[in-house]
Amino acid sequence: MEKLQMYLQYNFVIYALIVGVLIALCASLLGVTLVLKRYSFIGDGLSHVAFGAMAVASVLHLVSNSILVMPVTILAAVLLLRSGNKSMLKGDAAIAMISVTSLAFGYMIMNVFSASANVSGDVCGTLFGSKSILTLDKAEVAICIALSVVVIAIYIIFYNKIFAVTFDETFCRATGVPAGRYNFLIAVIIAIIIVLGMNLVGSLLISALIVFPALAAMRLSGTFKGVVILSVIFSIVCSLTGMIISMLANTPTGATIVAMDFLFFIVSWAIGKFVIKLD
Repeated sequence: MEKLQMYLQYNFVIYALIVGVLIALCASLLGVTLVLKRYSFIGDGLSHVAFGAMAVASVLHLVSNSILVMPVTILAAVLLLRSGNKSMLKGDAAIAMISVTSLAFGYMIMNVFSASANVSGDVCGTLFGSKSILTLDKAEVAICIALSVVVIAIYIIFYNKIFAVTFDETFCRATGVPAGRYNFLIAVIIAIIIVLGMNLVGSLLISALIVFPALAAMRLSGTFKGVVILSVIFSIVCSLTGMIISMLANTPTGATIVAMDFLFFIVSWAIGKFVIKLD
């Protein structure tokens, strides 16, 4: 406790905890929709796209990587979530192709054009999160807070539409609801969450931040609203606990958070199977 109190005296630790909670909250909201739409792996694919875009942005020495990373990731999200039988590649095949291609090109670009003396360290930090969440400045924290507030507000305002599109797009179109428009909205929100989440857990681990809380919540609740609420609670608790353990035990931040998410999933699965669901 003394060591924790010492850490909490530093502003960068407070910033990291605030940003971590907000990212976890946003990821858990859309995670439920992605799991139910069977797009659980889209987070992995988009994070690899973001990694490739970040490599290009680094080579171009842009003032902010987000200038390039955000629009590229949004475009990839829209393409991956586009529904319809006219798509050249379907679901998991498109995700797999875009994922590995972006990862390969990003790694190649960082090796060929990077001026850094520690390319392996830069790549590892980007892929697994490292301690980057603890190095955010005030401007980056303000951007994270603003984008998180926008994501949460959009989700609350369009909750009913997102719920409808999640379960039955065909029925939505039949009743006059523009399902394509709301799929586009979901894609944009997911892309924003992916870019923000890379600071917390890195490119390779972002899927866990999106999927695990939703899966754990589904073990305990049988309603959409109940799953969303539990998913948010689990995600925030896991992120806070993971970051605190990471600081105290000097373990990788992203990996520690994912380990906590997995632990919560196991406990929730056991409770749901051997005890009872909440509703």
